Amino acid sequence: MVMLNMSGRIPEEKIEQIRKSTDIVEVISDYVQLKKQGRQYIGLCPFHGEKSPSFSVSQDKQLYHCFGCGAGGNVFSFLMEHEGYTFVDAAKDLAGRANIDLPVQSQGETNRHSPTKMMIDGHELASKLYHHVLTLTEEGAGGREYAKSRKFTKEQLEHFQIGFAPNRWDSLKIILDKRGFSLEMMAKAGLLGIRESDNGYYDRFRNRLMFPIWDNQGKVIAFGGRSIGSDKPKYLNSAETPIFHKSNTLYALHLARPYIRKENAAILFEGYVDVVAAWGAGITNGVATLGTSLTQEQAKVLRRNAENVTICYDSDRAGVDAAFRSATILEEAGCHVKIALMPEGLDPDDFIREFGAERFKTDVIGASLSLMAFKMRFLRKGRNLQDEGERLRYIEEVLREISSLKRAVERDHYLRQLADEFSLSLEALKQEQFQLYRAKKQQQAGKSEQPIKRHATKALNQKKLLPAYKNAERLLLAHMMRDIEIAEQVQERIGGAFNVDEHHAIAAYLFAYYGEGNEADPSQFVNRLEDPDLMRVASELAMLSVNEECSEQELIDYMKQIENYPKWVDIQQKEILMKQEHDPVAAAKLKMEIIQMKKQLH
Repeated sequence: MVMLNMSGRIPEEKIEQIRKSTDIVEVISDYVQLKKQGRQYIGLCPFHGEKSPSFSVSQDKQLYHCFGCGAGGNVFSFLMEHEGYTFVDAAKDLAGRANIDLPVQSQGETNRHSPTKMMIDGHELASKLYHHVLTLTEEGAGGREYAKSRKFTKEQLEHFQIGFAPNRWDSLKIILDKRGFSLEMMAKAGLLGIRESDNGYYDRFRNRLMFPIWDNQGKVIAFGGRSIGSDKPKYLNSAETPIFHKSNTLYALHLARPYIRKENAAILFEGYVDVVAAWGAGITNGVATLGTSLTQEQAKVLRRNAENVTICYDSDRAGVDAAFRSATILEEAGCHVKIALMPEGLDPDDFIREFGAERFKTDVIGASLSLMAFKMRFLRKGRNLQDEGERLRYIEEVLREISSLKRAVERDHYLRQLADEFSLSLEALKQEQFQLYRAKKQQQAGKSEQPIKRHATKALNQKKLLPAYKNAERLLLAHMMRDIEIAEQVQERIGGAFNVDEHHAIAAYLFAYYGEGNEADPSQFVNRLEDPDLMRVASELAMLSVNEECSEQELIDYMKQIENYPKWVDIQQKEILMKQEHDPVAAAKLKMEIIQMKKQLH
């Protein structure tokens, strides 16, 4: 197998065992919210930004393809493209999921000690050490007392693997050194600091309650440390490292994902302590940003997992402002957004400790406002609406927001609310709102008309205006991947005489694949392709909708289209030469040749 020969480390039979034991829908569902549509599963593509799903996964064929960006392949290539894995890394991941023992030959030993692997292993060790210190040692007594004061239960400490960094400069450093970790590498990973005086190493986190921060698959890649004393800052997060990027990471996503998918809804908090407290209150679909504002990347991750997001930030001015910004970003990502308002001066953790879980679920999460209702509250904050000028400015700003609503019934609802509150004419408000709505639409049309036109033209050229010969090649290859007898008929009549280079290469690989005695299996065949571009094309062809029963005449028609295309190219070239020919006799001779060639084709 080509892919295997490249790695040279995993036996062929093991790869086949992994492939047969893996369900691509289950694996991709860890990254993308998939919905069944007919025989396929669809979702938002994880490889490019989109609001309408064009990413399709076939459980029958064990392949995926995005009809928007063209990404495609099998479960191995998905992990390689999404996670940046090598083929061996992807095989290891899938073997672990399927509980398959995977012997790795000596050539792969260096991969175990790659910088990324070392950094993750260092974080995993640190996480176990901190949790052990908190739960089982005398050094963790201060951490246990603090956790008790925050009303963290044993279940919360276990579920989130919360730990404690002792108030020492070398606890973690000594353990890492004994286990053979490069201290220089651990400093780059953010676990250790470097002293300027002698370039020695020390523990970066000390005397703090430690919250592991995981990647989307549950590997520890960073920490958040909450001071239990007067140490500043109160919250200390890991710095950006090669394995940790704040803008892409949501706290506890891998723990919350099953509940987010089940409810098609996520609760977005500002920090990890709020997520832990909310989980203790029965809110299992909570995630958080990490001390930074919500980013577009994080919003896209949320949208791939759920359609509905409730923002639950602190009640102070900074929290309200952040909620407004986050709501806008989530709305642009295609989410339906609601806002849970906290009472003045309280954050979610404070509220739960003071009033309990049930009131948090009913009075805060259960009483969430629609985004428009929240915007109206936000816009009136700090205004004196008794002042005529202030009142008019507020009404105009609200009308602008109402104009951005897509549904007419929503616009009508809030216009009536505005008219009732300020004793205004509903008709006058509707006229004003309509003027703003029309102006906004014209502005949007002016900005986007040309790009949309170009995009539509490109899409038509790619999908609908393909030449007959190219469509014939695509459909013929799709049938060949499904039926060995069709492949044999094609090989006998036209061999590899496909006109598109990628199609020619796929046909050659397919003939070789069947020549080895393999059965028709698109997923297994795609697994043999080394070139990622060929893999994408082959995946798309394998997922084309074609008639299950291909008639003999249909096959012949496809092959005729393929055989005739080079002849039509010759005719076109002769027609060009004829127009350029100044000698009437030579031109007439070319004309007769063209007529004869066309007769033969017809």
